[in-house]
Amino acid sequence: MARGGLGLARVAVVVRAGAAPLWWLGVIAAGIGVLVPGLTGRRIGVLAGAALFLIAVAVVACARRRRYDALSRAAARAGRHDVLQDRAVTARNWRRGHRWWLLLAFLAAVGSAFAVPAAGGLLLAGCGVGLWVKAAWIGRRERALDALLWVRVDWLTPTAGRPTGKKVKGYRTTGVAAGDAAPGGTRRRTPALV
Repeated sequence: MARGGLGLARVAVVVRAGAAPLWWLGVIAAGIGVLVPGLTGRRIGVLAGAALFLIAVAVVACARRRRYDALSRAAARAGRHDVLQDRAVTARNWRRGHRWWLLLAFLAAVGSAFAVPAAGGLLLAGCGVGLWVKAAWIGRRERALDALLWVRVDWLTPTAGRPTGKKVKGYRTTGVAAGDAAPGGTRRRTPALV
């Protein structure tokens, strides 16, 4: 890291990092759950799972929005010596830090199928979709601000998560062309060479 510079990770990428693992583990767990008749039966399990899916999407997508708003409004411009972390590194750090939680959540979702088939898997998938929705909301905020939001890496938790945690005192901003991720944390599409 350059002298006096900070390591910065994209806020939207940190939020989005868990979306794909939660979605796929949830879909697999729900698929396994459908194969098990369970105590309630498949029909009730799938209906309960669908309700849990919608609730999880809404709760995860809306959680801590005021904190994101406050931090983004008070964001300071990133310094010239600050080091912007690549999208892939941020996602890899999050996934490594949460791998045991993801495994436990998957096992719990599969285990719950013996009581309520598919419900646990659909709940897990709903959490993943909620993170995608939240990252898209952050992307709209970044477009409105015409700036990308970054958080200091050393302010994230040891598992490389929680961009609105207690340690986070504020965000940094850069222009929308900085880094390798577009607003919302998606992969930046480079124009095709002609």
